[in-house]
Amino acid sequence: MSDRSTLCPEDRLRHFGLRPTRQRVALAELLFAKGDRHLTVEELHEEAVTSGVPVSLATVYNTLHQFTDAGMIRVLSVESSKTYFDTNVSDHHHFFIEGHNEVLDIPVSNISIGNLPEPPEGMEIAHVDVVIRLRRKGAPDCSGN
Repeated sequence: MSDRSTLCPEDRLRHFGLRPTRQRVALAELLFAKGDRHLTVEELHEEAVTSGVPVSLATVYNTLHQFTDAGMIRVLSVESSKTYFDTNVSDHHHFFIEGHNEVLDIPVSNISIGNLPEPPEGMEIAHVDVVIRLRRKGAPDCSGN
């Protein structure tokens, strides 16, 4: 059980301390079946409905947050209105392609983070997320720059 990626959905849920309910198992199957990916609540809900999994948007939202709290996935906030759930919980960073709402992984070895500020007393840095925003060359800059 050392490699979580080879676990069946029920065993994966148990490994992370979650009871394998029918809806959790179905959502875990959809979420992890295609390897590492970045999905919004709405995208996973659409996949579930298309696959015949009877689940509400609220249930998908709650389940993804349960998976996050358990450490199965991590949250990636790219824009204030858009949150992605990342099935790759290893240390890595992201490219975000503006206008296409596409997130791509950057291996952590490709970025060096230095000169971080000292955290306040009694605190420690848990994680550093780097999101590099991209746009197609020649695309208009809508920010006025």
